[in-house]
Amino acid sequence: MIVEQIWTANAWRNFNYLVACPETGEALAVDPLDHRKCLARARERGWTVRQVLNTHEHGDHTGGNAAMVAATGAQVLAHANAVSRIPEMTRGLKAGDVITVGRTVELDCLDTPGHTMAHICLLSRGDQPALFSGDTLFNAGAGNCHNGGHPRQLYQTFAGQLARLPDATCIYPGHDYLARNLAFTLDREPTNARAGELSKEAAHMDPARPIVTTLGLEKEINVFFRLQNAEVIRQLRARLPDLPESPTPEDVFLALRELRNRW
Repeated sequence: MIVEQIWTANAWRNFNYLVACPETGEALAVDPLDHRKCLARARERGWTVRQVLNTHEHGDHTGGNAAMVAATGAQVLAHANAVSRIPEMTRGLKAGDVITVGRTVELDCLDTPGHTMAHICLLSRGDQPALFSGDTLFNAGAGNCHNGGHPRQLYQTFAGQLARLPDATCIYPGHDYLARNLAFTLDREPTNARAGELSKEAAHMDPARPIVTTLGLEKEINVFFRLQNAEVIRQLRARLPDLPESPTPEDVFLALRELRNRW
């Protein structure tokens, strides 16, 4: 599997992706909002885009669909429950479905509600797993739930699915918010040395050559995975005195998500 992470340089800081089979040159475009950059990169690489995958229905992820279909004839795949909101969709997906790209690439569909209730993440099979996480999981952060989602569902996705993936899983999110997310982690957990080190790197990072984290690293630097850390809880209770003295992981996650909305 070959992964091309495409920096759009737009105001929303979107990442788009091409996932290609090295044997056949067939490619899947993930959330190709900047269709021009995606098509140009495919031409440079000699790839043929056969499929488009939308992780969810928001316009900054689906806005390139029509142009991609017009240019390539690609099929458009997304969560089955998003069919009324993605007019170009030709295949509705559910948990456990498999997307094949060429002869060598297989991607498992995960039903990951929270940011929206019709959100798909893709998990690649193979020796080096990769997660195309849309707006569910960001590098060092978690998606918001403002436009059709719910934070309790997002917690269940994190705790019940994402946290159980292999630590070696590479994380490919829908946006670059790394520096800001690390600042939030450090505001909650000032002694997190690994987050502090990465924050210095992120301050000088070129998003066109982004830092790719793994799930194992996320568990060190992403406060939304550090729900039983004593310092995180202590700092949260200082800001939110109504939080119980011994909160559940869900209590901590919901408090973090609400605080992040206002931070």
